[in-house]
Amino acid sequence: MKNKLHTNDTHKNDTMRIAVIAIQGNVEEHIESAHKAMEDMGIRGEVLPVRHSGTIPTCDAIILPGGESTTLGRLMAREGIDIEIKEAAAAGKAIMGTCAGLVLLAKDGGEQVKRTGQKLLGLMDVSVDRNAFGGQKESFEIPLEISMLDSPYNVVFIRAPVITRVGPDVEVLASFNDKIVAARQGNILGLAFHPELTDDLRIHCYFLGMVK
Repeated sequence: MKNKLHTNDTHKNDTMRIAVIAIQGNVEEHIESAHKAMEDMGIRGEVLPVRHSGTIPTCDAIILPGGESTTLGRLMAREGIDIEIKEAAAAGKAIMGTCAGLVLLAKDGGEQVKRTGQKLLGLMDVSVDRNAFGGQKESFEIPLEISMLDSPYNVVFIRAPVITRVGPDVEVLASFNDKIVAARQGNILGLAFHPELTDDLRIHCYFLGMVK
């Protein structure tokens, strides 16, 4: 880990199983980052790419990666993974959604989601605006202050969404240009950026610290 991480959450189990939804999107990078974070924290366990139903109930936490949210949501529903994620959330298991994963976690996706008829998981009391920073060519990387970290974190935005509304139980963790780009609601962490595309492991370590 590059810098000290501030979190009150600790993991006391001997082993941990992390599911990374691997139907579509940035999967290998998340798997590698989660593996390295577990090593840094001295946690034994495994990180599993998930493409079909049946694995998520055996896991302690879930990562919903970036990609194309409409496609990802449709494929999860086809495989029955969406139901398993909702059940895991209700059981208090930690879930992290990045970029498209954040869109899927939201209760409301704005006009774009309504227009496409996209189904959301509705696990976070937030509204989001997809592709709020433009298309692929408008991708960028900046240092950003994030509340639970003691120094700036280089965040990578690629066709990134933003959070346009938060409910009373949602904690805002970071904003950029007055737009919310990171938030947490209990056991659910939503990020507009891609922490797996940097060698800074602090976000993944923070997420592992959320695992009960």
